Amino acid sequence: MSVEPVTPDVGRSEAGFPVSVTDEAIERVRKLIERDGRPGLFLRLGVKGGGCSGLEYVLRLDDQPRTNDLSTEVGGIRVAVDAKSAKFLAGSVLDFTGELIGGGFRFANPKAKRSCGCGTSFTPVD
Repeated sequence: MSVEPVTPDVGRSEAGFPVSVTDEAIERVRKLIERDGRPGLFLRLGVKGGGCSGLEYVLRLDDQPRTNDLSTEVGGIRVAVDAKSAKFLAGSVLDFTGELIGGGFRFANPKAKRSCGCGTSFTPVD
């Protein structure tokens, strides 16, 4: 994962959902869900304290919705983010690239003032 400048109109989401997700990211998540095989899986996005820049991105497959989740469906995949994380991810775009070097999931986050070298954590804008 890395933080890159946000490109407007990239990704898809329901109006009011804090994160847009590109078709490439949805397709990769779809493959991960199929490989896992558990019923009811969805993509959970969030942030937690940690990393070398203060907040660390969280991406995982989950099957347990929470009462404070904001959720939507993008390309047939359910995507959820907890309300606390939503304020740090608002306006973000989640993308996936299959490049051999530097590939993987990437957040383009307008709420990130800076990020660590590996892109898994960020310092939020004041």
